[in-house]
Amino acid sequence: MEKIVQTAGRAALGEFAPDFAHFNDDVLFGENWNNRDIDHKIRCIITVVALMSSGITDSSLKYHLENAKKAGVTKAEIAAIITHTAFYVGWPKGWAVFNMAKEVWNDSDSAAAAKAAHEAQMLFPIGVPNDGFAQYFVGQSYLAPVSSEQVGIYNVTFEPGCRNNWHIHTASNGGGQILICVAGRGYYQEWGKDAIEMNPGDCINIPVGIKHWHGAAPDSWFSHLAVEVPGENTANEWLEPVTDEEYGRLE
Repeated sequence: MEKIVQTAGRAALGEFAPDFAHFNDDVLFGENWNNRDIDHKIRCIITVVALMSSGITDSSLKYHLENAKKAGVTKAEIAAIITHTAFYVGWPKGWAVFNMAKEVWNDSDSAAAAKAAHEAQMLFPIGVPNDGFAQYFVGQSYLAPVSSEQVGIYNVTFEPGCRNNWHIHTASNGGGQILICVAGRGYYQEWGKDAIEMNPGDCINIPVGIKHWHGAAPDSWFSHLAVEVPGENTANEWLEPVTDEEYGRLE
């Protein structure tokens, strides 16, 4: 995560209250918000809950709601957070915060907002549209090279419903591929076998000669690291697309 830098205190109160500006910019945000003992997303949630509990529903709350959204808090998550907190701190406070949260998350159903929330959940970048292999995918995918030396490692991201064609990794010696899920939810399936659900941390080893496909769940973005196992004369044999009927049997 990039270092948080705040200058609002000095901009508003630098001359009138320089000590307060210093504590705001350098201590509260400069030190406390950059502390790594608490995950940034959790810190954003705690701050929203604290402001809501205090009955603060001004521009500062909107600022922190926007921060929470940027940190990956989804519309469903913020709705659950506000509802839970309202039981303890007061129903009217819940209504007030919901009115502001609706403005901040008004585009959360859009692809751009969902993509940004997904990217905020992982360490690796989404990268650029995977145009070079688009003909072998149903739906939009993205590619971000992680390593091109010694062992090829790529972060591959699939929008909801996106999957690659059936394919086979070939090699005269060695070869194959390893998949490591880093964000979202997806599937891996070998020909003639049931699909395997993949969640963050799951690892799939794919030997050469195995017909398979992998991609996102219908309702989730999905990213995995694709590790190219070194070998001789390695290649991909791309086959037919995964049909809607085949894909529809996943859930």
